[in-house]
Amino acid sequence: MTATTASTAVSQPALPGRWVGGASLVIGPPLLLAGVLLRLRLDFFFPAQLSAYERHPDLMTASYGLAAAGWVLLWPGVVLLAARIGDTHRELAVWGGTLTVLGLFARVFHTGVEHLGFQLVAVRGAASATLAVSETYGAFHVFSALNAAIMGGWVLLAVGAYRSGVFGPWRATALGLTAVMPLGVLKGTTPWSVAAAAGLCVALLPLGAAVLRAGPVPRTATVIGRLLLVGAAGTAMFLFGRAG
Repeated sequence: MTATTASTAVSQPALPGRWVGGASLVIGPPLLLAGVLLRLRLDFFFPAQLSAYERHPDLMTASYGLAAAGWVLLWPGVVLLAARIGDTHRELAVWGGTLTVLGLFARVFHTGVEHLGFQLVAVRGAASATLAVSETYGAFHVFSALNAAIMGGWVLLAVGAYRSGVFGPWRATALGLTAVMPLGVLKGTTPWSVAAAAGLCVALLPLGAAVLRAGPVPRTATVIGRLLLVGAAGTAMFLFGRAG
């Protein structure tokens, strides 16, 4: 195997693969940005977020749902980016990628807490839900240990992307801005939130588009098979979600 072939094998890992990884980089950041922007006009702290859900349940459900989907869908793209960095800077790729994915897990845990808070509003009203959340806010959980990873992983990934030449200085800086996204549960939008989400778009969308364009176009039968698989998986997840 030549050096060029070996490098390509590392850059195009079987997991997540070109199509899943590229789609993650293209879809995840805009979903996150849309979710952040939907709650831009609301106060940052959790009492206002709970009150807003009581008055605008559809808006808040869409906002938090889009942001949560964005965080979840980012993990294949992060793995793909780490693989690119690992071609030349293995340690930065391993630690930056690992901490970033762990931080995404923590974000998803926060989403579950937020969902519970909103359901308390639906059942008990905003005042009662606010009291319950205020009495338990900051309670320790094992995911609390990942708060440093939520911020630090993106910084390491940005440094690795720059030093490996995957990103230039501006896109690496835009990626690093993700570290300033406020962490915790039931948080509104600040200028830093918008900057972080927009930075992800600036950094990752061009890479995702380039990844999707690279390599051969799959056969029609392969495309149809993948679409059927995605459709079946999506239907199953919807039905099981409704049943749960």
